[in-house]
Amino acid sequence: MLGNARSHMSKKTFIAVDLGAGSGRVMAAKTDFTKLYLEEVHRFDNPGTELPGGSFWNVLGLYREIIEGIRRAVEEHGERVVSIGIDTWGCDFGFLDGNGELLGLPHQYRDPRFAGMAEAMHGRMPEAEVYARTGVKTNFYNTSLHLLAASLGGGPALREAKRLLFVPDLLSYWLTGRAVVERTVASTSQLLDPRTGDWSREVIEALGLPQEVFGEIVAPGTVLGPLRDEVVRLTGAKDVPLVASASHDTAAAVAGIPMSGDDRLWLSSGTWSIMGIEMEEPVTTPEALALGFCNELGVNGSVRFLKNIAGLWLIQECKRQWALDGEDIDYAGLAELAKESEPFSAFIDPDAPEFATPGGMPEKIRAFCERTGQTVPRKKGCILRIATESLALKYRKVYQDIRALTGRDFQRLHAGGGGIQNELLSQATADALGIEVVAGPVEATSCGNLITQMIATGHLPDLAAGRELILRSFQFRRFQPSDTAAWDAAYERFLKIGG
Repeated sequence: MLGNARSHMSKKTFIAVDLGAGSGRVMAAKTDFTKLYLEEVHRFDNPGTELPGGSFWNVLGLYREIIEGIRRAVEEHGERVVSIGIDTWGCDFGFLDGNGELLGLPHQYRDPRFAGMAEAMHGRMPEAEVYARTGVKTNFYNTSLHLLAASLGGGPALREAKRLLFVPDLLSYWLTGRAVVERTVASTSQLLDPRTGDWSREVIEALGLPQEVFGEIVAPGTVLGPLRDEVVRLTGAKDVPLVASASHDTAAAVAGIPMSGDDRLWLSSGTWSIMGIEMEEPVTTPEALALGFCNELGVNGSVRFLKNIAGLWLIQECKRQWALDGEDIDYAGLAELAKESEPFSAFIDPDAPEFATPGGMPEKIRAFCERTGQTVPRKKGCILRIATESLALKYRKVYQDIRALTGRDFQRLHAGGGGIQNELLSQATADALGIEVVAGPVEATSCGNLITQMIATGHLPDLAAGRELILRSFQFRRFQPSDTAAWDAAYERFLKIGG
């Protein structure tokens, strides 16, 4: 829930630029450091663009929108603005040439050029060795595979490149002129050593990639410096530094979910669902690799031991397909259709390969059910119910794997992000896992971005203080497990269809 920003005068304002794989926004956070009030000052679409040669991001358009968002925030909040931070999705990157100019648009991580690259990479270095060095299991979206595709494809960009920057780093470079890589987003690449926090030069060498493009890495919370003069002229943000916040949106979201002590089981719920625990050291055992877990880095030197799950992508793609077919239903309407439908009619594996690419999602779900000998859904609500319950059951599988790999038990799951607004999914998650779900904040990613800035600029002492600020500022909902016998039976059926 957003605080009422206009009814509380506060002493300082921080700006969070939060970019997702479908939309972006610029948030202004007003605070006296006893409470945090968020205000969305600018929202914009971030659609992928299909061009000859693949799927790309319109980073130039994103940059223009960021400039406009900063301008609006400064126009409203003036000299109270302290700093700015950017977070985005992981893995995707651009190249700079020797003059600091961008060499082509960044590809999307769903670009089909990843096809065949996992086998090509493992022919050069076995996956077990890659995992032991990077802590990241090979997935279609990893930077490593897309770089290998660029190398084997023989295009000019990689040959001419002098520096690789991930999307948040590229945008930060355009704002400040400083070309560095922030550590949390670099850790999504499958090219970073999670123990040293530096590049895994052995993996880079094995892939035949040019070592010189992998430059300086900075920790989350590094003050990159002032904005370029041209940016100041366009935005009015004089003497406002840019902070390399937790630049990977999941790292920011985890930082923005209040957790303490050993109570560190979390779920970041959005287009992707990511479940994991916050740890001090990576887990790179063969068992962790076999179960598909990754070790990414977080704020304050933490390790995010996690697994990616398809998430609300399934529902978003159904909505998009139905809109293309002439029936544009809002998310509240879709939620009602799902709630009114019969439970446990069939299940899908949300992470099945056919669901990873855009287009035709309702038909893909029907085809999966038919192929696995289940009742084939016809109505929209039934399709949505199947997707929702299958996600919750997938969470249960990942939760049980986390317990097996770490030897830990948990009393609750802390869930943050836009997906927690789907009450049916939040309750299904509690039911499926058999533990309490504490849902909040919805704006976990922006909150994590913001408190990292506050720590970097000396306004908060540490992450614990930042999480306490978030806890005081937002409403949290608690979902208690129920009907466990029915969910236990559903889970057994779910496992049989390959979940």
